[in-house]
Amino acid sequence: MGKVVINSARCKGCGLCIEVCPKNVLVPSSKNNHLGIYVVEVKNKEECIGCSRCAIICPDAAIEVYR
Repeated sequence: MGKVVINSARCKGCGLCIEVCPKNVLVPSSKNNHLGIYVVEVKNKEECIGCSRCAIICPDAAIEVYR
């Protein structure tokens, strides 16, 4: 089981992480960050397998995955 932590200040809401997640853990958020960008949030945290695909593809290094 893994844990995903998203730094909303760095996230630009590109959605790449959502596309690569095999367990649909990440979703677009209805909340925006300090720049007005609708960021990504963790929805199904118990489904995370800790594969780190989201962190690897994130162009802004806004995601950390813990196992």
